[in-house]
Amino acid sequence: MKARIFQPAKTAMQSGRAKTRKWVLEFEPTRRQQLDPMMGWPGAGDTMSQVRLTFDTRKEAEAHAKRLELDYVVQEPKERRIKPKAYADNFAYDRKFPWSH
Repeated sequence: MKARIFQPAKTAMQSGRAKTRKWVLEFEPTRRQQLDPMMGWPGAGDTMSQVRLTFDTRKEAEAHAKRLELDYVVQEPKERRIKPKAYADNFAYDRKFPWSH
């Protein structure tokens, strides 16, 4: 079985970064999803693709994967870049787009 270890990205719905500190171990799906002939809903017989384990540190997640003898890949989180902005820049004279209501 293959697994992926990563830190989740911030959701687009909220500005907080609360659930991005933990490390997640997810199993890769072993089967393709198929449409149910009667309802048309996607589904697969692979229940391990639904499992999502969280750990406080990367080392804990790697130790768990080694204990289960899994092939795993670690995805490093991208570094967050903060672009400093000032409120006064909204009203700058040399602004690229004119400010309007």
